[in-house]
Amino acid sequence: MASLPCYSLCFLFVFSALFVTLDGAFYRDVSGAVPARRVKKTSHFHFYFHDVTTGRNTTAKIVAPPSAGLSDFGTTSMFDDALTETPDRRSKLVGRAQGMYAVTAQQEVDLLFVVNFAFTEGKYNGSSIAVVGRNPVADDVREMPVVGGSGLFRFAQGYALVHTVAIDRTTAVVEYNVFVQHF
Repeated sequence: MASLPCYSLCFLFVFSALFVTLDGAFYRDVSGAVPARRVKKTSHFHFYFHDVTTGRNTTAKIVAPPSAGLSDFGTTSMFDDALTETPDRRSKLVGRAQGMYAVTAQQEVDLLFVVNFAFTEGKYNGSSIAVVGRNPVADDVREMPVVGGSGLFRFAQGYALVHTVAIDRTTAVVEYNVFVQHF
């Protein structure tokens, strides 16, 4: 049984946290801190994603296999894939796609896709775009939302159009056209 001082300390902790929240220390309005002169622009990025699932240079690994009897449903993979200028894996590297995908449909191959496109080239070096959404891989062109970003893409929003260029048992090459609004 806990002693009275322990209950007192817990009550004091919760009660003091309530005061911190009530006096506004939990948040503050910074809408006036963003310069009004900043202009939102739209940028278009075109690159290719190379997902290698087996072999010596594997870039994607299954971290949660499917349950018995459910086909691929539930399979979850983490990846760190190259982003290149052309579909040729040896073309210029412009960044990395780092994230995860999971098979979320029982009847078809739909993925929950969560990725950060971390750029390593030009003025966007060190900045990233975050995409999260449904990826019905059997469709010729899929659309997924840009939900944010970092660096030059802070407060980003937009969409990605995705098209599979080539796929076999070990590798997928996927074309991305990303339209992103940012300051």
